[in-house]
Amino acid sequence: MKSLQIAAVAADTSDPRAGLRAVASLRVLADTLELRQVEAALRSGMNWQDIADALGVTRQAAHKKHSKRIDPTIPTLRRNG
Repeated sequence: MKSLQIAAVAADTSDPRAGLRAVASLRVLADTLELRQVEAALRSGMNWQDIADALGVTRQAAHKKHSKRIDPTIPTLRRNG
């Protein structure tokens, strides 16, 4: 099923079971797309603060969610501290 069809099922409240399954599918899709964009951002030289700002979350939240999931070949900037 295509993303727009899944979104339509998720928005339709006449069948909550199908709607909930569709919402779960969209969540997986959104998480996958977010990770791909985070990896692209890191490859382009963005830092965790830039990524967090774009996502509307804290740097710590962005790092915690994605740092262990990103492609390990992507060089990331380390904070000195």
